Formats: sequence, C-alpha cells, structure tokens
Amino acid sequence: MSENIVKLTKKAEQGDAKAQNNLGQYYSGDDEQDYEKAFYWISKAAEQGMAVAQNNLGVMYEQGFGITQDNAKAFQWYKKAAEQGYANAQSNLGTMYVSGRSVEKDDEKAFQWFLKAAEQGYADAQLKLAFLYSKGIGVAQDDKKAFQWYEKAAKKGYAPAQLNLGHIYEKGLGVPQDNKKAFKWYKKAAEQDLPLAQYILGMMYENGHCVEQDYKKAFEWYKKAAEKGHSDAAKALEELKKTISIA
Repeated sequence: MSENIVKLTKKAEQGDAKAQNNLGQYYSGDDEQDYEKAFYWISKAAEQGMAVAQNNLGVMYEQGFGITQDNAKAFQWYKKAAEQGYANAQSNLGTMYVSGRSVEKDDEKAFQWFLKAAEQGYADAQLKLAFLYSKGIGVAQDDKKAFQWYEKAAKKGYAPAQLNLGHIYEKGLGVPQDNKKAFKWYKKAAEQDLPLAQYILGMMYENGHCVEQDYKKAFEWYKKAAEKGHSDAAKALEELKKTISIA
C-alpha cells in the first residue's frame, strides 16, 4: 500500500467524506481491487450526503459490486444524488424510469431527469434525450430537437452521439440530407473504436456511398470492427476478400 493510500485511509477513518469516496474508488480499481472495502467506504461517504458517493453507491447496488445486486436500493441512492443536482445520477435515474427497473415505468419522468442532466452538459443524457425526442417517448416527437441534442453530445466527442448524428445527416432527419457530413460524423465515431461505426464506414468505402469507393479502406474498417466482435463486419470482410481476389 502506497504512502498516499495510507494518508487517504487515515483521513477516511477520521470521517472525511471526500477521502472515503476516493478510497472506495481506489478499491474499485484494478490496482488493489476489493469491492467489499469499496462498498464500505463509499457507503460511509454516501451516508454523509455526498452526491457523487451516493451515485457511486447506486452503481454498486445496480451492478452487485461488493453487495447483493439490488435495483430498488440503486434507485434510492440515485434519487438522493439526483435531487442534489448530480447529473450522472439524474441520467441513471432517467434510465431506471424508462426501463421500469424497480420503479413503475414512466417515460415522462425519464424525460424530465434526462433533461436536467442534459442541460448540465452530461453527454450520455444528451444522447438519451435526443433518442426520446426522435421516437416521441415521454415527449412529442421532434426530429429537430433530437438533432440539436445529438449534436451537442457529438461535439463533446461522445462516440455514440457521433454515430447517431451521422445517421441523421445520411437520412436527412430534421436537417437537410448531407452525405459529406454523414461520413464525417461516422468517421469520428469509428476513430473512437465504435464497432458499428467502423462497420458502417467499411460499407461506405466498399460501395462508394458518401465517399469515393476504396476497397483497401473498406477492408481496414471491416477488420477493425470484426476484431471487436462485430459479426456482420466479419462476414463483410470475408465477402470483400473474395471480391478483391476476383478483381
């Protein structure tokens, strides 16, 4: 145990909530993983009203890390943190409402919690809010608002939002159809190792859709996606090998 952890432990034992949460996070990591100790210290911090620790405790209950999995308790702790304005917890609470896990499914409440988190700039909530707008779940369907929220998250570098923004430009949903912008956003997501985006980019290069046809680049992107377990990319890669060999 390093000197820093010894000092952190002393502060945690003295009741310092920040130290307790940080120590819990340390035990959740790979260096000296011990989920029971992590749960113990994060619980201490959460019980003192620290929002980030309350959210972390919710995650531990939801995932069953260091404690028996319990969605109801996860919901309780997410709610405590969310009511303090903690964006991550607000988004987690929205997810529980939209899925109906340990709480009655309520799309409108899910929308409201995602909105609170999204307005704080939390990219994953912005993505989920955009999805709700795109499908009309918990709110009136609105492609333009879906686009706006996808764009906000995509510009933060959030790969899943970049993927969706590519799709929006490709199909012209709420914005003028634009193949160049579609390709641009798919590529950004692919460059962040998102397998589906890599597969789509491979198809674009193979078929000359939104970009000049290039079998070599198609091969490269299919290979990247296939190596991450994307089955359709693996099949496309095998088919492309036959095409290249014939050519």
